Amino acid sequence: MTKQPWITNAKIDLLFIIAPTFVALALAFIFAQSYFFHETTPLWAWVVFVLLIDVAHVHSMLFKTYFDSGSFKKHRILYTLTPLLCYFAFVSIYWLAGSEWFWRILAYLAVFHFIRQQYGFVRLYNRQHYQSKYLDLFDEITIYGATILPIIHWHLNSPREFLWFVEQDFYSFTNTQYLSIINWIYAGLVVLYIFKESYCIINHQVNIPRILLIAGTMASWYFGIVYFNNDLIFTILNVVAHGVPYMCLIWVDLHQRKGQVKGFSRLVFSKNGVLFFILTIVLIAYFEEAIWDATQWRSYDTLFSWAYFLPTTFSTSALSFFVPLLALPQVTHYVLDGFIWKKGFE
Repeated sequence: MTKQPWITNAKIDLLFIIAPTFVALALAFIFAQSYFFHETTPLWAWVVFVLLIDVAHVHSMLFKTYFDSGSFKKHRILYTLTPLLCYFAFVSIYWLAGSEWFWRILAYLAVFHFIRQQYGFVRLYNRQHYQSKYLDLFDEITIYGATILPIIHWHLNSPREFLWFVEQDFYSFTNTQYLSIINWIYAGLVVLYIFKESYCIINHQVNIPRILLIAGTMASWYFGIVYFNNDLIFTILNVVAHGVPYMCLIWVDLHQRKGQVKGFSRLVFSKNGVLFFILTIVLIAYFEEAIWDATQWRSYDTLFSWAYFLPTTFSTSALSFFVPLLALPQVTHYVLDGFIWKKGFE
């Protein structure tokens, strides 16, 4: 068999990049009829999937950027201007267009980020595995189709029992005719992709990680958005398939650049480096969510009641500055992520 283009090795890639998607899918099908999948998301599920994975993965990027003094020195302008410009942009949006447009633009930016991550993994797995440029292009079209088509389906089949950030952050309109067309296009894409990979197998161009990644992406986005109509299932499939591989990629990147990494980030190479890495991003995530919950939601008093001394009433003008500040870590993450993985960046 052709040597496989794993990013690290088969064990690490399968456990932390490929498997999370399929584990999430298995959980969705096994527990789809369970009580807690059809009621309000239980606290433990919110902690595991939102706090420990979704929010924490955003802050894992700090180890590749702001915590790495060598990287910060080299890219000081990018790392400084990005949050400043993002903050200015989203304050302007909130001030001029209101909270609805703020959350809408943030939601679409997040969707773009999620889609581009899957595209990036496909590029990584095709990087060292020869096939024609036309087949590479087809893989890229496939990954975009596997993610964008379910999102279009969401828009055409609203309202759903789940949301990205807040109610009505996506445009929504029901159109059964267009919905049928999207479903046929998606089915055709799946069939064409199966034919394409069959051709590669016949020609001894088997790329196992790419096949698993694209198949997992197709399955998680289809079942999470189209097949199931459940908030917790959507959260699990969306968050686990995105957050766990991202944190793994950050960890792998740090170790591949061990000689270049400086400053606070070097502590990940210590004896308890894994624990340090996880605790750092979880603590930052916890305090971020504490401020969100104390000032905006007041939904998780079991976890954050200690922060409820913070005010919950703000003027509209104050919210225009405060909410974009709370959202700044994830906005910065979405934008910087488009730069830090480019070839030759380091």
